[in-house]
Amino acid sequence: MVLEITQIGNPVLRQNCEALTVEQIESEEMQQFIDDLVETKRDANGAGIAAPQVDKPWRIFVVEVANNPRYPYKPETPLTICINPTISFLTEERYDNYEGCLSIPDLRGKVPRCPHIRVDALDRAGQPYSMEVKGITAGTFQHEDDHLNGILFPDRVTDPHTFSTWAEFELRYQEGVKDSVIEIVEKWGE
Repeated sequence: MVLEITQIGNPVLRQNCEALTVEQIESEEMQQFIDDLVETKRDANGAGIAAPQVDKPWRIFVVEVANNPRYPYKPETPLTICINPTISFLTEERYDNYEGCLSIPDLRGKVPRCPHIRVDALDRAGQPYSMEVKGITAGTFQHEDDHLNGILFPDRVTDPHTFSTWAEFELRYQEGVKDSVIEIVEKWGE
């Protein structure tokens, strides 16, 4: 089932979300929620989506990029479920990433992101895993993790002059972003 996406101004987007127990994760309700979260992300052409974006204050997000028309320049990323994640930066380097958000329609802006991270989380079965994520995809994971801590991408924009609408972004900046993504992928991988 496609869920309604909460919009900026909804207080749930500014909450620190609640960790889930293994028992909660294994419940039929949570398993259905995970399926619905994935379906909602796909329906909205998001690169990821977090539980507070569908009005649930839980520490869970999903990331997936596969032939995404909203982000044609992003590398493909297999479906990844992250429950109770912790992200560690593995380098001091940063790159500027033009970001948007399903909860903030028609707005883009540049956010500094770490190009090499480790994600420690639980999967949908409640089993722990650890993975390294690099390049532009690392920025997607950081963006979704921010949602679990009540942070929206405009909070991280260091230069407000980079804000633009989607139409202006596509007209004026998308080609440059594609070149930047190629450079990031060449240096760091996906």
